Amino acid sequence: MNLPLVKTSMAGRRNGLSKGMARTGMFLPVAAMALALASGCKQKSQPAPDVWAVVNGQEIKLVKVKGEFPWHRHQQEDEFFLVWKGRFRVEFRDHIVEMSPGECVVVPRGVEHRPRSLTPEPVVLMFEPSTTLNTGDAASALTVRELERL
Repeated sequence: MNLPLVKTSMAGRRNGLSKGMARTGMFLPVAAMALALASGCKQKSQPAPDVWAVVNGQEIKLVKVKGEFPWHRHQQEDEFFLVWKGRFRVEFRDHIVEMSPGECVVVPRGVEHRPRSLTPEPVVLMFEPSTTLNTGDAASALTVRELERL
């Protein structure tokens, strides 16, 4: 079965992330996201996403990826990964998608995958429903049920 996997680049787009993001009615410049990363994600021993904003039940999450994550799938949710800093890849059973800053991939629901860092602690933005568990159907010590909010 061929599933539609998308890899694209935000680099150079006028209306991309460089315009900032909204959080509870406020315009938040991208510099605020960098400050949130410096204060929040750095202090964690395990790679767990922080919720940066919520839009229509979708959470915008920030995570510093450390090493390799276990194989897993999300039966009900699609996932969107956008590399902010460093290099990152998502492995699928039949291929691998490697990304640099400004590149992204969509993982369709039900597709088994394994995220992995290619550089020390790449920073990744994730867009997914608030019900999405970080380890999907592969509960482990890495599973985080309550995410911190930045």
